[in-house]
Amino acid sequence: MSTAPGPYDSGRERDRDEEGRARNQRPRDGLGRPLPYGTDGVARQPEGVVRTPEESVAEAQVLLDAGRPFHAHEVFEDAWKSGPPAERDLWKGLAQLAVGLTHAARGNTKGGARLLLRGAGAVAGWRAGPDGLERPYGIDLTELARWAEALADLLEREGAAVDAAARAPRLRGGAAG
Repeated sequence: MSTAPGPYDSGRERDRDEEGRARNQRPRDGLGRPLPYGTDGVARQPEGVVRTPEESVAEAQVLLDAGRPFHAHEVFEDAWKSGPPAERDLWKGLAQLAVGLTHAARGNTKGGARLLLRGAGAVAGWRAGPDGLERPYGIDLTELARWAEALADLLEREGAAVDAAARAPRLRGGAAG
């Protein structure tokens, strides 16, 4: 077996956390795409932050409005990992919507449309479930699902990347992109 660096090996020692799990400290752009080492990237969203649901929604909205849905997805991911089990599907669905917008902005329109529809189904399914609410933490789930379905339709029809900030949803109602 060869020990020579492969085509994807930068020759750097892998960055690991205190438990030995690999971390990727490579700089990233506003849509979460890796940039070459040494490049100035966008500040990463800290992982594992425990926020109240209201703080999660507010932080995610700021990131969505700034055209950073990849980072909003990380906020939703923290919420599903730290929140009550009954709400996991809600936060996972919101994360899928943010990743769908990320893919749409990166130009992966088929993948973006698929994730938007999956996220719309997840939030609608959660709303209809035994623990579901129409407007958890002020999030208008019905309007959010409509936004996702309309954007997925646009992506399927036009097949072109979208501006993430211009198409960002309003989580707590109002005009969506």
